[in-house]
Amino acid sequence: MGLFFEILSAINNPDRQASVSQLESVTNSIQQLAASHGIEPSQMQNIMSVLGNVLRPTLRQQRSTMGGNQLENLIGQAMGSGGISSRLQSLLSSQSLQQISQTVSQRTGLSPDIIQAMLPTLIPSVMELLKMGAPKPGTEGSNPLLNTFLDSDRDGDTDLGNVMKFANRFLNPSL
Repeated sequence: MGLFFEILSAINNPDRQASVSQLESVTNSIQQLAASHGIEPSQMQNIMSVLGNVLRPTLRQQRSTMGGNQLENLIGQAMGSGGISSRLQSLLSSQSLQQISQTVSQRTGLSPDIIQAMLPTLIPSVMELLKMGAPKPGTEGSNPLLNTFLDSDRDGDTDLGNVMKFANRFLNPSL
């Protein structure tokens, strides 16, 4: 739950870019994607868990190569209309995307084609989620949400599947 608490903290911090409507937008996007492919919420949660576990080492490597601030800037700029923007593609090569697709497919049992079709929505959604911790323009500091995600001590508290589950509960308390 550590990553979800970082999201809530970012939402409550006026110096961060996060908002409830942003969280809602990310979760709605993922839910709509799941529905359009006939994927159950529990299966989508599993997909998000695996995707986070696969993206984390790639982003860690990028952070060590380019530095934390540059990675934060790239993630902040990587969001473009129409899915995976060219800047995000520079962060994740087509070979990396293929490996991500294969790994998620193997660990979830879904076809690689379905996963490949979902990645242009899923990866930007994850980046949008991680970007929520970024400081607002004119304020100082790093992105604690991204740092928490990347510095996972493998205790499960940065699981993106759990983040989606808790986000849905937070946004829809009556369910």
